[in-house]
Amino acid sequence: MRERVSPAVAIGIGVVLVFVVVALLFGFTVIPEEEEAALTIEFDPVAYVDDNWEAVQASIHDNAVPLANVLNEFEPGPDGQAATEDLTPIAEALGLITTGEAHVYRVIGSGTVSDVDVETSKGSIGIDVDGYDGPVEVRAWIGTRIPSDESSVRDGTGFIAFNDFSDQTEYGKVAKEINNKVVENLEGLDKENLVGKGIDFTGAFTLRTFNQPVVDISEIRIVPIEVTQR
Repeated sequence: MRERVSPAVAIGIGVVLVFVVVALLFGFTVIPEEEEAALTIEFDPVAYVDDNWEAVQASIHDNAVPLANVLNEFEPGPDGQAATEDLTPIAEALGLITTGEAHVYRVIGSGTVSDVDVETSKGSIGIDVDGYDGPVEVRAWIGTRIPSDESSVRDGTGFIAFNDFSDQTEYGKVAKEINNKVVENLEGLDKENLVGKGIDFTGAFTLRTFNQPVVDISEIRIVPIEVTQR
């Protein structure tokens, strides 16, 4: 007398047969253990920036132009605005234009600190830039925190590209960690006693022009990778 196969066993055998048929028809890929482990490793922005920090600094330094030269090219109207089409040739000559159409300038300069605002974590200083006496107000971030949407240094490197990362989140984390490095570099600055003092600085700033026929350039804010009191 033939032994009957239970329904559960029959279903299991059926599933196996279906898998075998699908595998024969379409094939399957075996991922080596090393590659599988790599796929599960979470992106580490701290390690990425640590590994690339010297290159980030060098890129800003090596491509920096005198800030006064940039500002003397700007011609804001009475309302502090300028047409994007007038700003674009300046960015092409003295800065760079990102894939998102932002104008990024790597700059170096000197000047006198006009005021210090450290009432919040996003502190800044005003700078009277040597060689410039126009209407554009210049400030530099010196706080313990830099705004989360600030990406001037990342974008100013020219070699950190969005396509190098899996998504916008990773790309954004790189900008944030670079800004953390900037803050670390400024820890030795005597922020409370800077007014009236001369400084030398290197950094980057951005004008966001995407879908903007005119841009407010009444004020620029520099992310400084270096500030030295004279």
